[in-house]
Amino acid sequence: MIEQALVSVENLAFVSALRNSTFMYPLVNAGHILGVALLVGGIVPLDLRLLGFWRNYPVMVFVDVLRITSAIGLGLAVACGALLFATAAVDYAGSLLFQTKIMLVLLGVSNALILGRVLKRQDIGGLPMKARMPLSLKAGAVLSLAVWISVLILGRLLGYF
Repeated sequence: MIEQALVSVENLAFVSALRNSTFMYPLVNAGHILGVALLVGGIVPLDLRLLGFWRNYPVMVFVDVLRITSAIGLGLAVACGALLFATAAVDYAGSLLFQTKIMLVLLGVSNALILGRVLKRQDIGGLPMKARMPLSLKAGAVLSLAVWISVLILGRLLGYF
């Protein structure tokens, strides 16, 4: 039943057109890469700040700017990624690399939401700029870096396996 639904997705007219297009598939792929760049490019500096880099800058400056950048990147990556998935839905759905990547994306997003709540609850904005970050935030930042780097690696491997 699931495989039939995936085949139906692959057979949709616009998905077939996308898969066979000389220009649209690479543009959607580029959109996915741009989304990932915005997502990870926003998350990594924030994680590094939580780990103690750039202590001369308040954490909340990073949060306020990079949260928006990351959210836009996530939206773009998911939208374009869904289109890319649709072009070979059966193959991707059966791929352990893809399944792991999606699970890690869900873990990364959940971790980011939790970190956001912890930042608000602990009133990090009220801490002196040179203050040490609580261990829970540092652990979340390390997890975030590991997860998003793994997502990047798995995403690249999908093109080869």
